[in-house]
Amino acid sequence: MTKNDLIVQVSEVSNLTRIQATAAVEATFDLMTKALKAGDEVKIVGFGTFTVANRAAREGRNPRTGEAVHIPASKAPKFSAGKGLKDAVNR
Repeated sequence: MTKNDLIVQVSEVSNLTRIQATAAVEATFDLMTKALKAGDEVKIVGFGTFTVANRAAREGRNPRTGEAVHIPASKAPKFSAGKGLKDAVNR
């Protein structure tokens, strides 16, 4: 499912216009992104939890040359599926 598919289905299920559904989906993603950037976690009961993981700086290798490369510290979003989502997928 793409973002566009999601917008179309939200529009159909909720009886919103496509423009209204687009605004709702975009606003949801924007708010989730802002919360994660602020260091908060986003919990959606029955679906899952989005968190931010800190990755330490490390040394890597260039696969072409074998030369050592410094990889800086970074943050990465993580998703942990909730029980409701796991159960729904396994039915």
